[in-house]
Amino acid sequence: MMKSCVRSMILAAALLFSGMAYAYDGKVVDAQTKAPVEGASVTLGDRAVRTGKDGVFHIEGAGDKIGLRAAGYSRRDCPISELNGRAPEIPLAPFKVKGLYLSVYGIADKGLREAAIETIRENGMNALVIDVKGDRGLIPFKIGLPLADEIGAQKVITVKDVKALVENLRKQNLYLIARIVVFKDELLAAARPEWCVKAKNGAVFRDREKLRWVDPFRQEVRDYNIAIAKAAAEAGFDEIQFDYIRFPDNRGVTFSQPSTEESRTKAITGFLDDAYKALTPYNVMVAADIFGYVLWNTNDTDIGQKLAPIVNAVDVVSPMLYPSGFHVGIPKYRNPVQHPYEVVNLTLKRAVERTHCSSLRFRPWLQVFRDYAFGHKVFGEEEMRVQVKAAEDFGSSGWLFWNPRNVYPKKFTD
Repeated sequence: MMKSCVRSMILAAALLFSGMAYAYDGKVVDAQTKAPVEGASVTLGDRAVRTGKDGVFHIEGAGDKIGLRAAGYSRRDCPISELNGRAPEIPLAPFKVKGLYLSVYGIADKGLREAAIETIRENGMNALVIDVKGDRGLIPFKIGLPLADEIGAQKVITVKDVKALVENLRKQNLYLIARIVVFKDELLAAARPEWCVKAKNGAVFRDREKLRWVDPFRQEVRDYNIAIAKAAAEAGFDEIQFDYIRFPDNRGVTFSQPSTEESRTKAITGFLDDAYKALTPYNVMVAADIFGYVLWNTNDTDIGQKLAPIVNAVDVVSPMLYPSGFHVGIPKYRNPVQHPYEVVNLTLKRAVERTHCSSLRFRPWLQVFRDYAFGHKVFGEEEMRVQVKAAEDFGSSGWLFWNPRNVYPKKFTD
């Protein structure tokens, strides 16, 4: 056994040094039930494959370890030296992400950060979503990207030492998600007006917040955001979560290419495909935030978000299931803030019905802010419990709470 292990290690080192490719077979299973894990991502260097229904994979490439990850499980790296025998079983431990959001400024504010971590501890949670590129295009830590410096995205550095921050949070057993706002980017649009979304009269388009957007068709824009994602992976984040991966929800705008359902969907899914491929060597989870109505609509909701293509492009989808965001409700429930359980639970069920994939592929964003559309109802502890129950009854791979002010109740669980 010892000799076999040594031989495997020597062979792996030789292959890595020479750059030669080698083939590996295995089976990914649930560490508790031993059931096969379908759709797990298996990576080797810059190569990636997914497991079949039987959990089996075959991958060819060069490297000293194989990366494995799947929605609802902890990711892991498996040294080549451990792949003894033919098609060994590789277990993944079940893991559900339960987290809160902190903005560019929230993560740097000691009071907000410690209060959020206390909420996490008091309620048996385990994750933080942290802005790595916020709603206005700011990046809170130095990433060594000249374009970011040039456009002012690094003008305000709120996190002086991101690796120290990540290390400290990891010591507290926190799963760390890097949120990257993609196509809503005031700073990039201002610095590169030729890359921004235009109004039909040729003027620069601004949304309801008076902020500018960049054109999802532009390769330069996509490359910039992928470079930021790679920097976050290198800093040690467990997951990269892309937000505002859409076209503006405004028909009075123009882009560098004709905007049709087909072209919009291709642009958004194409970006996610490119990002997923670029992040392969890091073995990080890749997630996409999408509108809640995308789970119901069969078109692209006029913004390039189509359910099946997006699910196929990432590891996990995080639909924003804030009841306040369902402006016309859902079937049978026209006042969604009065029915948060049904909105969350039925919308998630609709997604599985349409995609026929595991419920673990979905991890919803839930509401913990005052309603703005149906009477200003406060979403507090009770509403949090109801939404969590809806997600867990469905069987999601966890849930996330959103409050733009980064203020959360200390205790909401029973």
